[in-house]
Order: sequence, then C-alpha cells, then structure tokens
Amino acid sequence: MRGRIVKGIGGFYYVKVVSDAEGPESETYECKAKGIFRKDNRKPLVGDEVIVDVLDREKRLGNVRELLPRHSELIRPAVANADQAVVIFSIVKPRPNFNLLDRFLIMMEQQGVDCIICFSKEDLDENGEGGKYRQIYENCGYRTLTISAKYKKGIGELRELLSGRITVAAGPSGVGKSSLINCLQSEIVMETGEISTKIERGKHTTRHSELIDIGENTYILDTPGFSSLGLFELEKEQLAGYYHEFDSCEKFCKFGGCSHINEQNCGVKEALAKNLISEIRYENYRLLYEELDKVRYRGGRRN
Repeated sequence: MRGRIVKGIGGFYYVKVVSDAEGPESETYECKAKGIFRKDNRKPLVGDEVIVDVLDREKRLGNVRELLPRHSELIRPAVANADQAVVIFSIVKPRPNFNLLDRFLIMMEQQGVDCIICFSKEDLDENGEGGKYRQIYENCGYRTLTISAKYKKGIGELRELLSGRITVAAGPSGVGKSSLINCLQSEIVMETGEISTKIERGKHTTRHSELIDIGENTYILDTPGFSSLGLFELEKEQLAGYYHEFDSCEKFCKFGGCSHINEQNCGVKEALAKNLISEIRYENYRLLYEELDKVRYRGGRRN
C-alpha cells in the first residue's frame, strides 16, 4: 500500500495509508524500515511518501519497503516534501527574539523554503507592538500575520495560506504553537504547556515531529521548539544577500563588496539613518556578520 509517514518515534514510523479493502477511509500503520535503507545510507523522514508491506492488517503493522521520490528535503528540521514553513513568535510572554527569527528565515531560505511569519498572542498585545513587528517584516518581503489562538483571529487567513500544502510549523517554546495548531484541526488535541513566570519560556510540549492532517491535501508538521540556531554553510560575505531590504540600497555604496559595517559612504547605513531600513534588522545583520567573521577567523565549525 502507498502512504505517507506522519510520525517517527524510536525507530517506528507511523504511516497514514488508504486501505483498498475498506474504501477511502484512512488508516495508520505502525511500521519498521527495512534494513536496505541503512545499507544505502538512507533514512525515512516524516513527510515521505512510501510503499508499505502489510504484516498484520488487524493490528495495522507493516514494513516500509520503498521510499518514493522527494520534491524537497529539509535538514533542520528533518522533513521530506515540505512546501513552506510558518514560523511563530509571540508578541509578548515571551517577547520575540528577532535575532533568532532572522536566523530561522535565513536557514529556511538556504534550503529553498518560503516562510510565513506569525506573531501570536495578539490578544495580549496591549501596546500594539504586533503591528510594528508585522510592518518590519512585510517591508522585507515576508508574508506576515498577527494572530490570536484564543479568539481565533487570523486563523482563517492562515488556513487559506496553508491549503493544499505541507507546511512546517516552527518557533521557540512557549509561543503558542501547539495552541495554534489545535485551532487548525479538530481530530488531534495537542498538549500545551504553561509559561514559566520566572523566565517567560514555555515547557517543551512537542518532543517529536508529527505531520497533522488539517484538510484536503493539507498537512502541518509540528516540530520541537528551539531556543538557538546556528548558521551553517554560510560565509559572512553572503549574509547581506539574505537581507533583501538591502538590495535597493547597495548600489549607493561607494566600495564594491561593502560589508555595510565600517565603510564610509555606505548606501545601507545611509538608508538606516533615514529610517528606510529597520534598526532591529540591521542590528541583527551586524551581530550575525560578526559571528560569522569570528567563526572564520577561529577556523571554527558551524552547527
């Protein structure tokens, strides 16, 4: 039978298949992967389309016999056939770490995956910060939403953006990611964690990646929360290419290969002084540039 891996835990793969014997009703089989995958140095991933040999139909046990071709493969998080990512940061409790957000956006672009940014907990945003954050990233070319899982605000618009696609959902712990996913589907109620009042971080409630069916040909992949991300396979000279708001300013830089850090007559810094570029984004760029420079200088190894 043909199916899709929706979850992988401890060497077991849970494959959602359509049983010919029982019509269109979907079933989930617990499967092991055949040794040939290890021999070929291949590993099944959540999101993979596979061929399954049925071992016990009543107990819904099987073996993954064949991995079908992938149209995409992410390294971080490890998932096959993702069409896009939605990255979720809360407006408050905890406040967004924009450096971490930029790292994630760069990482997804490196892997050729488009991103939607969701600023969550809009219902707690007493000072209207969410609109400011949204404007910053919309000016950089990202599709950005402010949402409230509590009042279902923005959920309909997000659902439309996810329709017919496999979407990776990611973000730090405590931003309401699981609550948001609960709003998007009705069959699976995911565990949600309380926020630590001392450090304003959420408990890690997602311990594995799981592909959740939220509509016709529409899946969302929940991933464990992250608190840090390294920039991998990236040179400091390449960094500006991921800050697309710099593109229209660089032609005014006096020096070719301008780093936009210490040079005089820099078009990017002039745009920054005129508030045409976000100070938050530029400061992230500067910090990441220095980090990449130190990695190169020390001959360090990027994670």
